[in-house]
Amino acid sequence: MEFVILAVVIALVAVGVISGLVVSSRKKKQLPPTAPPSTPTITAPPAEPHVGEDAAETAEEQRRTIEEVALPEAPASPVVVEEALPEVPAAPEIEVPEPTAGRLVRLRARLARSQNSLGKGLLTLLSRDNLDEDTWEEIEDTLLTADVGVAPTQELVERLRERVRVLGTRTPAELRTLLREELVAILGPDFDRTVKTEGGAETPGVVMVVGVNGTGKTTTTGKLARVLVADGKSVVLGAADTFRAAAADQLQTWGERVGARTVRGPEGGDPASIAFDAVKEGIAEGADVVLIDTAGRLHTKTGLMDELGKVKRVVEKHGPLDEVLLVLDATTGQNGLVQARVFAEVVDITGIVLTKLDGTAKGGIVIAVQRELGVPVKLIGLGEGADDLAPFEPGAFVDALIGD
Repeated sequence: MEFVILAVVIALVAVGVISGLVVSSRKKKQLPPTAPPSTPTITAPPAEPHVGEDAAETAEEQRRTIEEVALPEAPASPVVVEEALPEVPAAPEIEVPEPTAGRLVRLRARLARSQNSLGKGLLTLLSRDNLDEDTWEEIEDTLLTADVGVAPTQELVERLRERVRVLGTRTPAELRTLLREELVAILGPDFDRTVKTEGGAETPGVVMVVGVNGTGKTTTTGKLARVLVADGKSVVLGAADTFRAAAADQLQTWGERVGARTVRGPEGGDPASIAFDAVKEGIAEGADVVLIDTAGRLHTKTGLMDELGKVKRVVEKHGPLDEVLLVLDATTGQNGLVQARVFAEVVDITGIVLTKLDGTAKGGIVIAVQRELGVPVKLIGLGEGADDLAPFEPGAFVDALIGD
């Protein structure tokens, strides 16, 4: 019996196995054949997010890839951008003016070119064999044309006539010596032409510069500062010409070039107040000289001369003025004498500065203005250069007029 049961079980198992094989065979026949895998065209597909350490590494690789594509290649070494810091403006370079000693001699050629007609004309006339009345009249006309003035011309001609009469025979060298001596004599060689800048024991020397606009007054003040600095003096500038546009800026520029400080105020401000403050600052700083540039035209209800008188009075509260220099344009000739008379009535002129003497000016104006005011020409301007202001030396001036 047990044998029969075992045989039945084995038979059932065999039937089940055979049925499974048949079903599996049918399924395989129904499925289509699978194509072999091909090589993908994308070699580096986007990485799938992972968990843990692998995910962190994948994210880092993606970040690096994005940075390499989006950003340019970094330079090998860091670049320092200097423009990031604001630039500090450089201090103006301080110039060293030419020494004043012998400056007129150095400028002699320039003076001779413009004034040659006066000296050469006189020598030519005096060299004639027969010095008759007509010749002496020509000599007189030559002097008048050169702005010497009527009275000085008559005096010079009389002295020349007397010397020629006594001399008799005249060689060119003798005539030149004669003419030189007479011209130097009429220029006043005994005048003290020193610009007074000594001041008191506790106060600086104070120089006030006056004159109408257009004569080169502010420029002359700046050039005079260079002359004084070249002589070893410290200078403070007072920009009291508050009525002319940019006058204070112009003066300050001159001062900065030689290291001189400029005291200034608002445009249209009180000139006397600025002049007072300039002297005050000069005392506080222990400066050697204070130069005050004043207005040169009528700009308020009060007259120009009243304003100048006020400036003078206010400045003298600190101490007396050492020098009042009148700047005249040499090219204006006799018109300059009219200006000189007006200024002399208000302020005590102590010296004259003749500018533009290298242009169309007549050299005789030096003689005429000295005679008119009774004060010496102390400085002359011979050009536009910064160091073309020279102390006046009668001998060197005459040598330039008549040549060698």
